[in-house]
Amino acid sequence: MNRLRKLLRSKWFIALAMLIVLIYVNNNSWFGSNRDGDPSLLAHRGLAQTFSMEGIENDTCTAERINEPEHPYLENTISSMDAAFQAGADIVEFDIHITKDNQFAVFHDWTLACRTNKADVTSDYTMDELKKLDIGYGYTADGGNTFPFRGKGVGLMPSLTEVLERFPDHQLLIDIKSNDPKEGKLLAQYLSELTERRRSLLAVYGGDEPIAELKNKLPDMRVMSKATMKSCLLPNMAVGWTGYVPKACANSQLHVPEKIGPLLWGWPNKFLNRMDNADNRVIVVGGDGSDFSSGFDTQDDIKRLPSDFSGVIWTNRIERIAPLYQ
Repeated sequence: MNRLRKLLRSKWFIALAMLIVLIYVNNNSWFGSNRDGDPSLLAHRGLAQTFSMEGIENDTCTAERINEPEHPYLENTISSMDAAFQAGADIVEFDIHITKDNQFAVFHDWTLACRTNKADVTSDYTMDELKKLDIGYGYTADGGNTFPFRGKGVGLMPSLTEVLERFPDHQLLIDIKSNDPKEGKLLAQYLSELTERRRSLLAVYGGDEPIAELKNKLPDMRVMSKATMKSCLLPNMAVGWTGYVPKACANSQLHVPEKIGPLLWGWPNKFLNRMDNADNRVIVVGGDGSDFSSGFDTQDDIKRLPSDFSGVIWTNRIERIAPLYQ
């Protein structure tokens, strides 16, 4: 009993107790970390056809496994992006690939075979030639018995220029699918011709090498890659309990899987406030990080988030999620 009293009165014990209290108060969202407003919504590839995520791999042809269509829109098209914004999206994400004439085509897959009536890659064609392809050719919901979008996708593959011209005042997230640094350099040259205000509404993510090249050429661009995420998150997880925000987090973006979020100091509100102060946009995605395309697509999915979450929510079903906040 005397030993216990001595321990409780010792300087080391008092210091440790004070440190624990400090860490708790400094990282608990209940203390001085109120955030107003609803979350922002990010529509993945616009308003797109849905498909089962079970067994999905990098080379899985998702057009061959779509669910029964509920709307006429195809991913990564002008009309699908417009529909997503009309539905309530704050940000629309889309994918780009290089073309034979050094333009950027808005298209997801590494090859054309899954969705179109060709079997090559975008870099084998000019942008004008890609316009002639039918991007709805390969979609089927019944194992190939019927193709509901065949013949309806001719001319629908847009260029990056067309997307930016169509949505000059909207926030857009560009996914550069290649890991070629030359494409990062080319994209940087392209984006450098835009006004600072226009670039402020854009963000780019993708492979480490093109993103590093892009950031080197355009330091003001908001970017993200695995390398930038590690340089921000790892120091944060180590000493973030102090409130310290690494310089690598500044003017950047984080995609945080919902199961990883609670492991971050101050999650969600204090963490989001710290990232806001660093001009870092935090987007929460579904799952544990094994598939960064996993989103919050149903009302039950949304219930898994903290009730006062006000960051950016990644969704594949903007038409279902946006009404929950409107």
